[in-house]
Amino acid sequence: MHPPIEDYALIGDEQTAALVGRDGSVDWLCVPRFDSAACFARLLGDEDNGHWRIAPKDVQGPCTRRAYRPDTLVLDTEWDTADGTVRVTDLMPQREHAPDVVRIVEGVSGRVTMRSTLRLRFDYGSIVPWMRRSDGHRIAVAGPDSVWLRSEPAVRTWGEDFGTHSEFTVRAGERVAFVLTWHPSHEARPPLVDPYEALSSSVADWRSWAAHCTYDGPYRDAVVRSLITLKALSYAPTGGIVAAATTSLPEEMGGVRNWDYRFCWLRDSTLTLGALLSAGYHKEAAAWRDWLLRAVAGSPADLQIMYGLAGERRLPETELPWLAGYNGSAPVRAGNDAVTQLQLDVYGEVMDSLYLARSSGLSAKPHMWAMQGALLNFLESAWRQPDEGLWEVRGGRRQFVHSKVMVWVAADRAVRTLEEHPELPGEPDGWRALRDEVHREVCEKGYDPERNTFTQYYGSRELDAALLLIPRVGFLPPDDPRVIGTVDAVRAELGHGGFVRRYDTGDTQVDGLPGDEGAFLACSFWLADALHMTGRTEEARALFERLLGLTNDVGLLAEEYDPVAGRQLGNFPQAFSHIGLVNTALALSGHGGAG
Repeated sequence: MHPPIEDYALIGDEQTAALVGRDGSVDWLCVPRFDSAACFARLLGDEDNGHWRIAPKDVQGPCTRRAYRPDTLVLDTEWDTADGTVRVTDLMPQREHAPDVVRIVEGVSGRVTMRSTLRLRFDYGSIVPWMRRSDGHRIAVAGPDSVWLRSEPAVRTWGEDFGTHSEFTVRAGERVAFVLTWHPSHEARPPLVDPYEALSSSVADWRSWAAHCTYDGPYRDAVVRSLITLKALSYAPTGGIVAAATTSLPEEMGGVRNWDYRFCWLRDSTLTLGALLSAGYHKEAAAWRDWLLRAVAGSPADLQIMYGLAGERRLPETELPWLAGYNGSAPVRAGNDAVTQLQLDVYGEVMDSLYLARSSGLSAKPHMWAMQGALLNFLESAWRQPDEGLWEVRGGRRQFVHSKVMVWVAADRAVRTLEEHPELPGEPDGWRALRDEVHREVCEKGYDPERNTFTQYYGSRELDAALLLIPRVGFLPPDDPRVIGTVDAVRAELGHGGFVRRYDTGDTQVDGLPGDEGAFLACSFWLADALHMTGRTEEARALFERLLGLTNDVGLLAEEYDPVAGRQLGNFPQAFSHIGLVNTALALSGHGGAG
């Protein structure tokens, strides 16, 4: 059995990330980018698929305690043993040349014997590299990949059982450092990183960044941790933000709902931008906006729901049969076929994001308004089409209500932009007519007057947690009886252990997949937002604080939560969940965000 998903902590360099377990093992690392093949894939297989554990020699279980250094992504893991206390500090310094994993072992008290076990396996755990020594390094090479391991001269390493091992003893005050560096195998050795200098500069850099957070409310620690997580999930060269650092962590234990989230989704764009702007991170917001503009450039008919880190469009989905999956949850997938789906809501997300960017003072790009006009002109003829909806269902296209609401958002934001910026070219009358027509149709075909609730798609009785966004996007005011009825219906019918599901997975004709899933954390934050907007702030605060209680010991959230088993589910850490946390905290404290 694998450790619980919440047993992992994240380290990263804003181009890729690693997951470190409570047992001191790095079980997931893709190099050189988030979406590259993993060289440590124990997370989705076993030890022979690659990992790197540093821990006291005679300790097999989890650490005694661990924590990030305040306002940083530097992780300290400590063990109390019969012989003393030892600390392992893990980080990935922001790279100048190549990705580095730095691990520093420090004696706190007594005298503790440590063991390092490194098993490198390239291409998602399938390739055992050739190992050799050179210039004080252990070097692993296979095909295009090369990894260099450097340790203190006094630490002896040896090869055994297709792994690299070392044992050493640390006393109070002593430190031993390891540096693992990836680079292309055809290139010369990259410049060496001083591990102690990297530690010092990483702590200083992260704290300087965190200090820019303008939120100073009662949930500051959780907000800053979520913002640091979003920063860690950013791909610095382009400004894109991946949905999660992992692929194929299951939405149901042992099930098939295992997807690759190491890409950038347009559905996250407005909420991400709002969180960054409201918290004071205009530079990161501008970088995300610029990524968005580059990614969606081209024919409006070709707009995708997601893109690669640099805006790549082809993300073919393949299965990796040599990996058994997290706790047997197969198949393991790389790539995501949902990239080919039609989701009309993304047009609204793009228009809303660019409206928010403009109204928040981010400098407009010369081509931005022309592109927005092209998107709206396309929607005028395409909006009546059925689509797969924002949840990427695989049961066929439908007239999803949320998709139509977001078409309304697209038209509304275009009209409002022209009203607020009359110097821009355009004739808003056609877009006003589109906005009014969509609004009329949704209220007629997407609303169930018998139950006083909007529905998942036209003519259905099913619900969708995305309906909670209706007041947030301005489709109807929060005090409209139809909004209040929808919020109450979603809470009653999609409630799960006090949280919220996305939709009823039992309707397999819509979902198209067997099995079930947990409560969706972003949707649960949306419920808190909707309760707050409809005047039930104390209920909203109580739900928000229950959600805060689901974070793991270092403040991280996955995509979903199983309230029956009491554990996190899905890819980890999930940007969408942390965006929801930030926006709800800001709203409840009157600092912007939702509502």
